[in-house]
Amino acid sequence: MTSASKPVIEFPEGPAPAELVITDITVGEGTEAKPGDKVEVHYVGVEYDTGDEFDSSWNRGESIEFPLRGLIQGWQDGIPGMKVGGRRQLTIPPQLAYGPAGAGHRLSGKTLIFVIDLLDVG
Repeated sequence: MTSASKPVIEFPEGPAPAELVITDITVGEGTEAKPGDKVEVHYVGVEYDTGDEFDSSWNRGESIEFPLRGLIQGWQDGIPGMKVGGRRQLTIPPQLAYGPAGAGHRLSGKTLIFVIDLLDVG
């Protein structure tokens, strides 16, 4: 079953990866997410370089549900294959997140780390 507590993200060492890095922390045993599915998740996101948290569903006290196709490319590529009950870490380079520096989003140009708990697939 999915961990009932907010994950703590270990501060990474070395340079940010140029490609999407997918690390399963806990492998779920439920329904497997497929591209284009609607997913319900709990997540926390931090900046790779600073470790500063920029978003967390845990802080709002509720999970969030959305279609994968509406999300950043790193989530669209990194969540399929994950099973309900699992916890996965995604390290997402800027080109799969909010684009290069100056692209207009406060996280543009940044490598991001998300830890995602998959609660349901719809």
